[in-house]
Amino acid sequence: MKDSKIEWCHDTANAWIGCTEVHEGCDHCYARTLNHRWGNENWGTDVPRRAVKKFWSDLDSSQKLAVKSGENRRVFIGSMMDIFEKPMPVVDSNGDQIYTHGGAMTTEMLRYDLFMAIEDGKYSKLIFLFLTKRPSNINKYIPESWVKNGAPENVIFGYSVVSQETARNIKDLQAVNGRRFLSMEPLLGPVDITPYLSDIDWVIVGGESGHGARPMHPDWVRSLRDQCRAFNVPFLFKQWGEWYPTEKRSAMESNEIVIVASGKEKIMTVDPTAVVMKKVGKKEAGNFLDGEQYLEFPA
Repeated sequence: MKDSKIEWCHDTANAWIGCTEVHEGCDHCYARTLNHRWGNENWGTDVPRRAVKKFWSDLDSSQKLAVKSGENRRVFIGSMMDIFEKPMPVVDSNGDQIYTHGGAMTTEMLRYDLFMAIEDGKYSKLIFLFLTKRPSNINKYIPESWVKNGAPENVIFGYSVVSQETARNIKDLQAVNGRRFLSMEPLLGPVDITPYLSDIDWVIVGGESGHGARPMHPDWVRSLRDQCRAFNVPFLFKQWGEWYPTEKRSAMESNEIVIVASGKEKIMTVDPTAVVMKKVGKKEAGNFLDGEQYLEFPA
């Protein structure tokens, strides 16, 4: 999809649709909800993934736009899938298994074709952002030449971190020979990433949006901003999400809650980190932090 509304990329492209939840960041997955709304069932460990017929034409379109403008375009792979999920069977839009000359099609075949197209230079003006919740799988599924010699310069590997517990797996991203980024959305608690930042090229932070969205304490964002500053790592604050910090008051409104920096929700508290969060919606909440926007990108 060209001209994506996702603030940190120009376009999105999906080789297939479907995934399986892996941690608490997946609790309110917009992709799963959208897939279900379309009348499809491609989520879970025992269901096939659905091929996206226009995947290659989407990439071709992005490449043409980049060539025409003379500027590279960042392409998120993929908003409706996890590129490093284990191999799964692939069906068409009717739910029928797709077969190729090599037999029943799997996501592994689609993934390999994409890697080979990138290696051949077909999409030289595109920066591929491969975001995953499974960083331990990256070296399993990328070409052996990428493992040994490094991925092409127009590939950046990303890992979704939402809490201190999930941050432990950044070590798996560090083991990848290539450029790396962290997508910390939805940010669900305070996270210290300083042990890893010397190996990270970009950090994206954002609060949760949509139905059931959980609030994000401002101190969590400030801390990550400051950690990135200390290591000269580009920092992009994408959004507050549904909830926005507001002034403290004696009487709470129905769309307000109090949270403290530890992440606990409180009704009455003397904790100095207590902040009133008001549910205003993603658009109104925006992405200003302490009066500034942080929209930094890797070189």
